[in-house]
Amino acid sequence: MVRSVVRSGTIFSFDNVRGYGFIVPDGGGEDVFVHANDLLDDKGLFTPGTSVEFEVAQGERGPKAFAVRALEPRPVEDVPVRRSSDSFDDDALCDVLSSREFGHEITDVLLVKVPELTGGQIVKIRESLLAVAQKHGWTED
Repeated sequence: MVRSVVRSGTIFSFDNVRGYGFIVPDGGGEDVFVHANDLLDDKGLFTPGTSVEFEVAQGERGPKAFAVRALEPRPVEDVPVRRSSDSFDDDALCDVLSSREFGHEITDVLLVKVPELTGGQIVKIRESLLAVAQKHGWTED
């Protein structure tokens, strides 16, 4: 019988509606997928920043946590930041903008954060971001 090792980490993201998220392991390494069925505590406890203990098995798409237990939550400023193409909160508590509103928001951000961009560059960036937003249903039209 193979004995698994208990590891520790921090919940990076968890979508209560969809019932899954990711853990950032303490000490680094690949993020670990976690499903609500593998939580030992109420799933409402598993919010970004919550410290957890868990065991890991290799799933079809990478490491998967099981026997996950919530520990003490970390302050928000200590939550690890990951940049991932997987987004879980795309339906949760956000405004859905029209394409026009989205374009204005993007333009405002670009003008403030990267004032050296040309008008042509801003238009290309805005069009590309709008295409992604429309693909994911983040805009109304």
